[in-house]
Amino acid sequence: MTGYGIIGANGSGKSTFLKVLAGELKPNSGSIELESTKRISVLEQNHNLFDSYSVLETVLRGNEKLFSIKNEMDKIYSNENFSDSDTERIGELQILYEEMNGWNSESDAAILLSNIGIAESLHNKEMKTLEGFEKVKVLIAQCLFDNPDVLIMDEPTNDLDYETIIWLVDFLTNYELSLINISDPTR
Repeated sequence: MTGYGIIGANGSGKSTFLKVLAGELKPNSGSIELESTKRISVLEQNHNLFDSYSVLETVLRGNEKLFSIKNEMDKIYSNENFSDSDTERIGELQILYEEMNGWNSESDAAILLSNIGIAESLHNKEMKTLEGFEKVKVLIAQCLFDNPDVLIMDEPTNDLDYETIIWLVDFLTNYELSLINISDPTR
């Protein structure tokens, strides 16, 4: 792991800087470059953003490209007037899905959730039914899902219990990625 820490007081622009790195905001000057084969994942700060989705789906959304391929395949399969062009498109999508290990994505997400302390009985529940600390764990699983190359985490240990913090530190220590972590030294 290559780690970078950004430390500063509340309101000093740390989170804004991360939003620029993640592509959520445009920089005032300069540019941000990432190799086209690399994937950035960001720990979501809005704990209620995925309330209408299941826990498992929330984690799967951690890889947007994989998730959109699966959705497109499902949409084509549900089409009553399946055409030759649909058959061709399904073939293309299945190749991409296979290359991204998509057929194992649900079991990989479930294992990650269990490892981070989210019981299997919660995996199909809607996010809005979870406690705040459980949502944070799911969002951490989401950003770790499918091995991103660059991981951006803003105050990742907020609201976590000691065991989960230890698990996260151990996981990140043994993981090949670039980590950018933000912290407020006054907390």
